[in-house]
Amino acid sequence: MSATPHAPLFIGCAAGFSGDRVDAAGPVVDTLIARLAERGGSAFLIFETLAERTLALAQLRRRSDPQAGYEPLLDLMLRPVLARCLQHSIRIVSNFGAANPPAAARHIRRMALELGLPTPRIAVVHGDDLSASAHQALLRSQLGAPLDAVQVVSTNAYIGAEPLAAALQAGAQIVVAGRVADPSLTVGPALAHYGWRNDDWDALAGATMAGHLLECGAQVCGGYFADPGYKDVPDLAHVGFPVAEIDARGGCIIGKAEHTGGLVSLASVKEQLLYEVHDPAAYLTPDVVADISQANVNEISPNRVALRGVRGHARTDTLKVNVCHEGGWLSEGEISYAGPRAEARARLAADVLRQRLPALTLRVDLIGVLSVMGDDAGALLQATPPGHATDVRLRVAAACAGRTQAEQLAREVTALYTCGPAGGGGVRTTLTPRLNTLSCLVPRTAVPTGFEMLEA
Repeated sequence: MSATPHAPLFIGCAAGFSGDRVDAAGPVVDTLIARLAERGGSAFLIFETLAERTLALAQLRRRSDPQAGYEPLLDLMLRPVLARCLQHSIRIVSNFGAANPPAAARHIRRMALELGLPTPRIAVVHGDDLSASAHQALLRSQLGAPLDAVQVVSTNAYIGAEPLAAALQAGAQIVVAGRVADPSLTVGPALAHYGWRNDDWDALAGATMAGHLLECGAQVCGGYFADPGYKDVPDLAHVGFPVAEIDARGGCIIGKAEHTGGLVSLASVKEQLLYEVHDPAAYLTPDVVADISQANVNEISPNRVALRGVRGHARTDTLKVNVCHEGGWLSEGEISYAGPRAEARARLAADVLRQRLPALTLRVDLIGVLSVMGDDAGALLQATPPGHATDVRLRVAAACAGRTQAEQLAREVTALYTCGPAGGGGVRTTLTPRLNTLSCLVPRTAVPTGFEMLEA
C-alpha cells in the first residue's frame, strides 16, 4: 500500500491523550482532504490516547468486563469522521486499543456497520502485552524481589513502528494498537509510505521527531504553550490540532488544521520539540535514537514551521517495560473557610486532622495560599508565616494501605463541619485506588510483535 516514493505524506493528529476533545478530528480531516485534493499523496489520521496510568486503568476495566479495556471515548472521537476517512482513503492509526485492541477493532467494525459503510480492513497489533505467565521469568530476571511483593495490574512493553508499517503495507485502512511508543504512530505510516529500511536512522529519527511534535495534540498549536501577556495565543477556545507533511528524508513541516484557532510558531514548535526529552542528543525510542542537537527549525510562512537536520543513531537492543501494580488508596478531603481569619481557621483544621490521624502522613494544601508549590512533607507550609487570606480551600490527602484507613480520613474531614473550627463548609471527599509503577528494560528479541487482520 505504499505510494509513489516521493508522493506527499500528510499526517494529522486528533488526540493527544485519553480524555482529549472529541471534536478535534473534524477540522483535521477537512484539512487532510484539502491537502490530498491539492497535491495528492497519502494521508493518515492518528489518535494518541495512552499514558502509563490510563493503560493500567484500562486493564482494570477489562478485568470487570472482558469486552472493555479500550479507549472509552472511541465512539465519540471516531464516529463523526469515519465515513469521510474511508471515502477519501485517509487511513487511521491509533493506540486506542489500550488493554484490549481486539475489542476496539470489533467496536470500530460495528460502528462502520451502523453507519452503513463498507467493512473496513482493520489490523490489530500485538506484542506489547507481557502480562501472561510465560513472561514472568523474564520480568523476574529484570526486577527481582519487588515483582513478587506486588499485585500486578498490567505489564506492557513500549514497542515500535514496524508492526504498524507492516499492517499498512498489507492493506489495513485502520490500525489498532495498544502500548506503542507515541512517536511510532507517525513513524509507522512514514515507514510504510516511503519504504525506508529499518536501519535508515536519519529518516527514522526525523519521522520520530515529527511524531513527537504531533503526539500531544494541540500542545504544539498553542494549547499548553499559552500564557497571557507573555505568550499570547489567538482564539484558544477553538485551538486547532496539528497536521504534518513529512518528506522522503524524514524532514517535516508542522502546521495546524485550517479555520481553527491557536498558532504554530518557532516558539511553540521548539517548546514541544524539547518537551519530555531527557537528552536532545540521544532521545531513546524503540525505533531509533534521535539527535536534535544540530537540527534546524524555521518558520516558512504563518502557522507553518519546518524541522530539518534531525540525525539518527542505531536503536537500542532493549525495550522499556512498565509494570503497573496496585498501590493502596488515595484519600482526599476538602473544606472551605471564608471571611475574617479564614486562613487561621484552615490551618487550625489541618492541625486537628494531624492530631486525629497520627498514623497517616498528611499532605496539606491551602488552596488560595499555598498548594501547587507546596511539598508532601508540609515543610514549606510550616515555614510560611500565617497570612490573612479570606478565601481558603483546605485540601488534605494521604496515601493509605487499605480502604478502611482511607475512609477514616474522609470521615474526619466531614466531621469538621460541626467539630470545628468555625465556618467550614462545602466538604468533598474522594477515595481513589492508587496504581504504582515498576520499570525495567528487556531484550528486544524477547518481545516479538506483529499484527492480525480482523476477520470480516
